[in-house]
Amino acid sequence: MTGTKGSRRRFGLVGLCLVLCGTLLVGESHAGWKAGTGAVKITPDPAIWMAGYGGRDHVAEGVLHDLWSKALVLEDGRGERVVLVTLDLCGIGRDVSEAICAGLKAQQGLDRRRIAINCSHTHTGPAIRNNLVSMYFYDADQARAVGEYTDRLVGLVQQSVAEAIKTLAPAEVLFGQGQTTFAVNRRANKEDQVPKLREEGLLKGPNDHAVPVLAVKGADGKFRAIVCGYACHATVLSFYQYSGDYPGFTQLALEKTYPGAQAMFVAGCGADQNPLPRRTVELAEQYGRMLAEATEQVVLTGLAPVGDRAESLYAEVPLAYAKVPTRADLLAEGMSTDRYVANRAKQLLARIDAGEVLAPTYPYPVQAWSLGKEVEWVFLGGEVVVDYALRLKTELKSDRLWVSGYSNDVMAYIPSKRVLVEGGYEGGGSMTIYGLPSIWGGTVEETVVGGTLNLTRQLRGGQ
Repeated sequence: MTGTKGSRRRFGLVGLCLVLCGTLLVGESHAGWKAGTGAVKITPDPAIWMAGYGGRDHVAEGVLHDLWSKALVLEDGRGERVVLVTLDLCGIGRDVSEAICAGLKAQQGLDRRRIAINCSHTHTGPAIRNNLVSMYFYDADQARAVGEYTDRLVGLVQQSVAEAIKTLAPAEVLFGQGQTTFAVNRRANKEDQVPKLREEGLLKGPNDHAVPVLAVKGADGKFRAIVCGYACHATVLSFYQYSGDYPGFTQLALEKTYPGAQAMFVAGCGADQNPLPRRTVELAEQYGRMLAEATEQVVLTGLAPVGDRAESLYAEVPLAYAKVPTRADLLAEGMSTDRYVANRAKQLLARIDAGEVLAPTYPYPVQAWSLGKEVEWVFLGGEVVVDYALRLKTELKSDRLWVSGYSNDVMAYIPSKRVLVEGGYEGGGSMTIYGLPSIWGGTVEETVVGGTLNLTRQLRGGQ
């Protein structure tokens, strides 16, 4: 009997130990994260030309609210870091992205795969060198001012990341999803009819109304960062004052609700989605509140912890043009009465005359992250139409997939095969203002989706 009691006692102690160890493991399963935030103002001073609308004819006249480069650094228990940068800009080109990442590699030891740069696509931000190059007709002084601002911007973005790294501290990372519905498919609904169509429930076209939310809490339980996404153009405002448009108002609202937290906005696949109706500050504030309220609802009721593991991959896939124009083609286009077509032809001819051979493909950036088992995050370059988000969510059979556009290089619109065939501005006309030599070839969707699936499935396989 004594031996039996001793065995039971030992078994009980072992069982108690296993329970306690299991409790500690459960309690510590999400305790390995560290997080840091940094924000640097990027509002141009002095004012320069603005981005997004070809009809503008002079520099900005004021500031509705400031523009920011914001960085969130996440570090898992192994020391693996990923960096999210959000910019209140219409877009950046490949050259700016490469300069930012090269500096972060040298300064912080960050590999390219670890850095994701997303632009809100506000149309009340500054023009950036080598982006939307055929849209602008400013003079040499303004071209120089835009170039100087672009050079400063690279350092300011790197500064925001450095600040975030300096503030790394133990944190809990959480994720959830909500919804808001102000985005309207602009290809399928006439703008002046939207209020009536909405009232009657007759709005048409595909949408992605999801609001993914990533939140970070410090050891004190207070929020340090709240990141939200939405697939909709930031085109409520078109005047001459700098602002973040509705995403800017969303961030201001969230930072007011959660003092001490850094709010960040990540643009989704909203190239064919507009906030409608629009054109007033009141509407920009309204849509900003709607997105903020949807985010707050997720924070209040829909967040779950994210496991302590960060993985990241980056690749560039060759996106083929339908046709590379000859010098004769460009000489003919240079005589066009469409000033944007003529401007593009002039710029491409200058490149050819300088000895450049126009490439038949573009190096399109695709990036994928996984955060624990709870978040799969895809970052796609360019202005991506909503079809991509819907298809990827279906093909990957994931309710935890976050698909972002406007990331790393905003070189052009990225139409799906459907939109490419239908044509129109998103289908091909926009290539002119971006200064690219041709519309995309018919394989554009399969190339982008294939590259994305490849990276995501590699992450799922632990490679």
